[in-house]
Amino acid sequence: MFAVVLVGGKQYTVSVGDTVVVEQIPGKVGETVTLSNVLLTNDKGVTKVGTPHVPKAKVTAKIVLQQKGEKIDVRRFKSKVRYRRKRGFRPLQTKLEIVAIG
Repeated sequence: MFAVVLVGGKQYTVSVGDTVVVEQIPGKVGETVTLSNVLLTNDKGVTKVGTPHVPKAKVTAKIVLQQKGEKIDVRRFKSKVRYRRKRGFRPLQTKLEIVAIG
């Protein structure tokens, strides 16, 4: 069984036991989170496609880790005037373990 879930504007294909890194979801490590934006479910060959969401479908996940992602460099450059700037940031991420799909 697997499902396609919309989290933070991105779609993830998940099944029970998978670990997924998504954009930050508020919560503490060990808490359970219910993801209700399920776009598609597949159970034993029976596929349900939502328009846009599958009604009464939800994915339950446990927060494993709150972390920062890899650094993203942002550079600005203007030619002929010696203008160069470098900044960067590390996006906040949440690592989820999928517990149940229902």
